[in-house]
Amino acid sequence: MEKLVVKVCLGTTCFVMGGSNLQELSELVPQKYGDKVEVTGSPCLGLCSIKMEYAKAPYVKVGNEVVEDATVEKVIAAIEKHINNKN
Repeated sequence: MEKLVVKVCLGTTCFVMGGSNLQELSELVPQKYGDKVEVTGSPCLGLCSIKMEYAKAPYVKVGNEVVEDATVEKVIAAIEKHINNKN
C-alpha cells in the first residue's frame, strides 16, 4: 500500500494562524497509523495566494485534499476518511 502523504504548511501565515499547533501531528500520526501515513513539512503550499478558492490558514494537504483552518482533529479526520476509503 502506498503511503498517504500529509504536508503541513510551515509558511509564516500558516504558522502564525495556528500551524504551530500542528507540530504534534508528527508524533500522533505514526503512533496511530504506523507506516501508512507520512507527515512532512512544506516551506509553503502556496494556497494563501489563491484567496478565492481557499479561505483560511493554516493549510494541510492530506493526499490531494486541502484541509483549511486546519486543526489536529480536522487533519486526523481527513486521514481517517482517506484510509477508510482506500480499504
